[in-house]
Amino acid sequence: MSYRKLKADYLFDGHKIYEEAAVLICGQDGTLEAIVGEKEAGGDVEEISGMLSPGFINSHCHLELSHLKGLIPEKQGLVNFVFSVVNHRNLSGELKLQAMITAESDMLRSGIVAVGDICNTSDSLIPKAAKRMAYFNFIELFGWLPAQATARFEAGEKLIALFSKQEQNEDHQSLNPHAPYSVSDELWNLLAPRFRGKTITIHNQESAAENEFFESGKGDLSRMYTLMNIDTRHFKVPGTRSLPYYLPKLKTASKILLVHNSFMKEADMMQARSFSDNLFFCLCPNANRYIEDCLPDIPLFVKNKCQIVLGTDSLASNHQLSILEEMKTIKKNFPSITLSQMLPWATSNGARALGFEEKLGDFSRGKKPGIVLLENLANGELVETTTIKRIL
Repeated sequence: MSYRKLKADYLFDGHKIYEEAAVLICGQDGTLEAIVGEKEAGGDVEEISGMLSPGFINSHCHLELSHLKGLIPEKQGLVNFVFSVVNHRNLSGELKLQAMITAESDMLRSGIVAVGDICNTSDSLIPKAAKRMAYFNFIELFGWLPAQATARFEAGEKLIALFSKQEQNEDHQSLNPHAPYSVSDELWNLLAPRFRGKTITIHNQESAAENEFFESGKGDLSRMYTLMNIDTRHFKVPGTRSLPYYLPKLKTASKILLVHNSFMKEADMMQARSFSDNLFFCLCPNANRYIEDCLPDIPLFVKNKCQIVLGTDSLASNHQLSILEEMKTIKKNFPSITLSQMLPWATSNGARALGFEEKLGDFSRGKKPGIVLLENLANGELVETTTIKRIL
């Protein structure tokens, strides 16, 4: 077998950045063979400028909303954002398909090799059939009215069957609640048996209105239900923030991804961390700025040693689906957070969260994680002009 030998200014293996010069050896198809010292590498070493890294994992995306790029106003708040999405959903199937194919191609170019994708419809089945990257399909259910629970659950069962047939891997599909404010107790009860042994995701504390609704039953989410003519009298206000209300409902899940977490407090983090060793906090900073014009307190997550992964959300709420751009936003707003801290969030943590760690996430022998090159770094750190190139 012929090998490629790659030596860059820096090498990140999925867990750490090598302090000494190291050479990455892989097959022509990208299968990892070894990381060795420069003296042990022999000849034919390709020297390149930048930092080598395993391919990135986008742990939270809505590929099926790619046709909404540029159509939704920014910084209008979650409730108005939801109404804008609903008002722009009725585009032709061909336009939606082309938008998803373009978005997937852009993700591949930006070094992404796997995606945790939210699916409310079967729209993304066609582009995913090409298997250009790995997907975990999170079939997501809404249903705030108790009377809707059975119909919504049965629709979800039919949808997950379609994705399971295509992927032929039950480990990378699951039925999921959208958010604590959009799933009735009746729908939670139907979903709960399907959580056992599965990776489950939920949108968590994305807006201040979410916590206000669970604490008092008032606020912007109450306005949303009024505008949608949805009766909320069945909801018994728990008088707590949203996380303590719903987290026990996920007790049988093998892994949990809490997404956005923009309005999480330290007490919430500590409760979530103590609830499960396999709980991940997914941050999507560019979407948080796009919708609510805010960011999570990311240094607080770091301080509390939270397992962090990164996502992009959708092109309805982001200008691009790029994990590199998410890291740039974090660095710009929280300069104390280093690239060496963020890269595991984008690689090995994401692979573990989505169950792809046997093949992706780090440069272990036999894996084929994709190889990307970060260029235009400044002393090994991200700057605004840093770019990314797919090597294999």
